[in-house]
Amino acid sequence: MKLCVFDFDSTLMDGETIDFLAKELGLIKEVSAITEQAMQGKLDFFESLTTRVGLLKGLNLRKVTHVCENLPYMPGAKETIEGLKKAGYKVVVFSGGFRNATSYAKNILGFDADFANILHVRDEHLSGMVGGDMMFNFSKGDMLKRVQALLGVRIEDTIAVGDGANDLSMFEHAGKRVAFCAKPILKEAANIVIDEKDLRNLLKSI
Repeated sequence: MKLCVFDFDSTLMDGETIDFLAKELGLIKEVSAITEQAMQGKLDFFESLTTRVGLLKGLNLRKVTHVCENLPYMPGAKETIEGLKKAGYKVVVFSGGFRNATSYAKNILGFDADFANILHVRDEHLSGMVGGDMMFNFSKGDMLKRVQALLGVRIEDTIAVGDGANDLSMFEHAGKRVAFCAKPILKEAANIVIDEKDLRNLLKSI
């Protein structure tokens, strides 16, 4: 058994889901500035996530769904996942973003499972609260260890692909550590670096 784990935002998807949501409220500058600091590793992920989601309070759930179902996927994402699965990999997504986006993308891109956070809803509007699988800096590494144990996958048979500081923890448990159009903090920990926005380069590198 072989395993490939992808980050979602700015890896399988071209952008940050939370920034697209913030745009609906005219708050993209405020939210994207916090996102950038978090991905650079300059802010605690939990604190940055809860702060950003708090700014989304009041956004209508219909708008959330519309945004999450119309996100731009990274060039080559679908073809790369298809190629990995043909090569015998289970393909999983770990996202510090939201299941509203990843569960929809699962049917489009064809990955096997997704672990992400959930936006709390009250009266068909976002309450400003969030919970879920990927709330902390260590969450992706912790989940990767559990998935490896469940599937019987060795570290040397694991690929982890990401772009930001909250992907560092899963790099600790992967033989191939792919920094995709990534922040400097992640490139330093990678053994494969891809700087072109085309995920098909991953298939050439493994």
